[in-house]
Amino acid sequence: MGKTRAQIARKHATGATPVPSPLPAAPARNRQGNGTLVIVPAAIASLLLFWYFHLLTLGQMTQLSGGLTMPDMMIGGYDTAYVQRLHGEMDDDARGQLSYLHRTAGTLFPLIFAFAWLLLVQLNAGRRRLRWLLWSPVILFVVVDLWENIAIDTALAQAAAAPGAVLLASTLTVLRWVLLALSLLAGAAAVFLPAHLRGVGGAGKPRGERVS
Repeated sequence: MGKTRAQIARKHATGATPVPSPLPAAPARNRQGNGTLVIVPAAIASLLLFWYFHLLTLGQMTQLSGGLTMPDMMIGGYDTAYVQRLHGEMDDDARGQLSYLHRTAGTLFPLIFAFAWLLLVQLNAGRRRLRWLLWSPVILFVVVDLWENIAIDTALAQAAAAPGAVLLASTLTVLRWVLLALSLLAGAAAVFLPAHLRGVGGAGKPRGERVS
């Protein structure tokens, strides 16, 4: 008995080889490489800004302060007597120059550093909770650093240093350096932790991520 065209079509369709799904348009390895192209110049820029702000310009500011170290560089903090002495050694122009440094290099450094480090963690940590854990010190560092700039300028602007203003500035300075160290450790952890702890599979692709 002859078969109809519909029956013949169904027979061939049943035994047909499944059509392969399309390949991903942007492999994870390419995304990793593109991210690296952004991280490297951003990390270099933040390193240069760190050197320029902390080691060069703040170091040169001692020439305008009778050899006294700028509060930003005092990792262990400072007290009211020190700020009062620093205020006496610096004139209005010197304090204005320090404030200008805070608004320029002192603002650019934490922002560019945070951009580079957040992207570094994003590309190397596949687990969402781990990413936020490693992002936390970086985000806090930016907030504290920018706040510290304002606090130092406020404390130095007063002829008679207010203990509360100095305590706030000193606390922010110590916290800033601690958070910077923690941020560096977070970046190292994102890169050097074993892949299974970072939640990253082969070719830099987060585990459990579906490729459509």
